[in-house]
Order: sequence, then C-alpha cells, then structure tokens
Amino acid sequence: MPRLRAVGEAGFTSRLDPASPAVTCTVQSTLLTGQPATGHGIVGNGWYFRELGEVFLWRQHNALVGGEKVWEAARRAHPGYRVANVCWWYAMGADVDFTVTPRPIYYSDGRKEPDCYTWPPQLHDELTAKLGTFPLFTYWGPTASLTSSRWIADAARHLLATQAPDLTLVYVPHLDYDLQRYGPDDPRAAAAAADVDRVLAPLLDAAAARSVTVVALSEYGITNVSRAVDINRVLRRAGLLHVHTQDGMEYLDPWTSAAFAVADHQVAHVYVADPADTERVRELLAGTDGVAEVLTEAGKKAYGIDHPRAGDLVAVAEPDSWFTYYYWLDDDRAPDFARLVEIHRKPGYDPAELFMDPKDPKVKLRAAAALARKKLGMRYRMSVVPLDPSPVRGSQRPQGRHHQGPHRPGRRLHHLRRRHLRDQGLTTHPQHPRRPADPPRAHRAPHR
Repeated sequence: MPRLRAVGEAGFTSRLDPASPAVTCTVQSTLLTGQPATGHGIVGNGWYFRELGEVFLWRQHNALVGGEKVWEAARRAHPGYRVANVCWWYAMGADVDFTVTPRPIYYSDGRKEPDCYTWPPQLHDELTAKLGTFPLFTYWGPTASLTSSRWIADAARHLLATQAPDLTLVYVPHLDYDLQRYGPDDPRAAAAAADVDRVLAPLLDAAAARSVTVVALSEYGITNVSRAVDINRVLRRAGLLHVHTQDGMEYLDPWTSAAFAVADHQVAHVYVADPADTERVRELLAGTDGVAEVLTEAGKKAYGIDHPRAGDLVAVAEPDSWFTYYYWLDDDRAPDFARLVEIHRKPGYDPAELFMDPKDPKVKLRAAAALARKKLGMRYRMSVVPLDPSPVRGSQRPQGRHHQGPHRPGRRLHHLRRRHLRDQGLTTHPQHPRRPADPPRAHRAPHR
C-alpha cells in the first residue's frame, strides 16, 4: 500500500491496540471517545437488549454511544468546529454538520433497494447526482467489492472540496471482504490492499492539496481461522437454549431460554437468565473445543467490557476459531432469513453472507432469477447464503491472553486522544481551560 505507507513516512506510524471486543462498532466508538466499552457501552456490533427482549445488531442511532465525542471536546475550545461523518458507524443523530451513512429503502411490499441517509437532506441528491446511488449491495454480501469503498472515498473528497470540514471521518470497508473470505495470508488479501490503496489516492491527493492532516488507522486485525464454533448449538443440546417454531422454521426464543449467545466474530456475549445457572454455563462452554476462555465479571473488567449491555459471560474463541450464531440442529428447520443477507434479523454476526453457497450448483441461476424479478418490480428473495460456515477463512481477532497479551483496552487510546487534542490547542478538561491555538483542519480520513 504505497500511498498509505507514504502518509506514515511523511509523519509517523505507531502501533494502536484496539479495544475489546475488536469489532467495528466497539472500536470506532472507542476511537471517538477515548473510552473502552465499559465507558461508551458499545459492547459489540450488537447485543441483547434486555429491556426489549430482542437481539439487535447494527443499530445506527448515535445516542447509544456514551461518553464525550472528540468533536464535542473540540467545540468547547473552537465553537463552530465543523465535522463530517462519511460512513463511520452510529452516524444517525450525531451532532455533526454532515452525515453520509448506508440506509436502504424498505418498501411496504418487502423490497429492499440501495440508498443512503444524509444530513443535511439535500446532500443526498447532491451526492447521488454526482456519484450515483449508494452501492449498498457492494457494501456487504456476496457481491461486496471495491465499488462501495470508491463511492465512499469520492463522497469524502466531494465534501472536502465543497465544505472543507475541520474534521472528516471516513470509513472504507473494502479490506473486510477478501480477508474474511480467504484469510489475511491469501494472495487475494494482498490484492485487496493494493486495490483500496489506489482508490484512496485521489482522496489523499485532495487532502495534501489543502494541507489537511491525514490520520489513517484500522479498528482491528483479521486472523486466519479454520474452525467454526456453534456456541448456540452447544447451549441448545444442553437444554439451555429454546426455540419456537412457525411454518416449520425455528426461531431463537430469548424470552424462555436459560442461556443463549450473541456471536460476534471471535467473541460471544452469553446471556444467562438465572444467576444460579451461570457456573454451569461457564463450565459447559469452557470445555467446548475452540473456546479459549469464558470471562466472568473479573475477566470482563480486565477486558474493559464490564457494562450492563454485555453478556453475563463472554466467550472468547481460540485464535484459529470463530463463533457462528446458528441455533437450529437441522438445516431444513433453519429460518428463511438464514440463507439471505439479513444483518438485522440474525441474532448474531454472519460472515457466511460474503459467499454464494459453493455447494449449490444452481445458486447463480437462482440469483439471476431473483434479480430479474427485482428489475421487474416484483418481490424476490435472494436465497444464496450457505448454511455451512466452512468457507470463512478470516475473523476479527479480540485482544487478550490467547491473542496479543493482557491489557486494559482503551487506556492508550484515551491518552492518545488527549494528546492529540492537546497538540491541537484543545483540552478534554473544561475545568482547566487553556488558550486555544488556531482552529485545526484535521481530517481523520481513510479508514482501514
């Protein structure tokens, strides 16, 4: 990645240990607040909302993120400090000046069409006219590709040219795709890195032309994996997880389950209804192949995830393993959404959505037929995702004893954030104000 390497060579590079769990939503929230999940409350890409009795992943409202955001500290010293968020998570409702985030159109007949949400509203038509419709189906799923990252980088470049925010956050997702599909050691992963470097070049050139400071960073590392751990099936076979059935399909029943897990890469939050069952569940999971450790309260505190939203236990996978969300014992009884790209209905993260079922010889034909129905304005179901997790070769690795050594997640980031604000003439402590320097034009740009 020569263009990104040149950014570091012109300034500095440094190791940045991610917060735990090392997944998109948690680490982005830590980067923007300087706090671990204990402080900001984002314990994963999703969790069990106890007050609602529902598992939700990929929520978008910024009010879920606790703690002071970096731009709020900046505005105390520099009123009018302008911020743009281009696809960092929890964008909706954030107190920023410009927002761009994926937001499909969900029609009443069940169709889903690509689009995005923007603030201010007129930015939507401005970007669509210039760049085309946001390419949602290349942002995630079997057709995820460089196209979405190019659109995002071009949108950021447009805002840089037309609005010149003081801080621009840009999330470029491309390296998630082939590294999870094939693993970080596969030549296709290196090719993906080269591709995204080329896509970022115009944005980096635009930033340099305006003397904008660029901070390029990553939320996590991806490690090679070869074993999927069906943690919810372990709980079900032990009589702890319950399902209910509709039209021959099984659905997780969190209301009556004694224990169930919300799987998220190499971490799983395990929710236990009765505290008296906690030790039994811990022993069961600790003895499961592929599980490195099961965190109780002390362990969660050490990892920086002791927050009320976290599971009563947190399972951490071995370095070569990852957790599926699967809870059915017979694929014929899997819910229909299991074979779809359906990030909001699945009670856990599903990287198999990056694949078309390699064992189905007719999968591309069925995808083409579904696409034809879509183009005719008819309802369709893109049922192409495999129920076999074995194609997945990369997973986002957590921090901890079995990965990169024990540490207190978020502490270094908090100090880094304070130092960055101090260097810019800002302060994170309003009770000790100092005279600010001239307002900076620091754009936190290309992500990953």
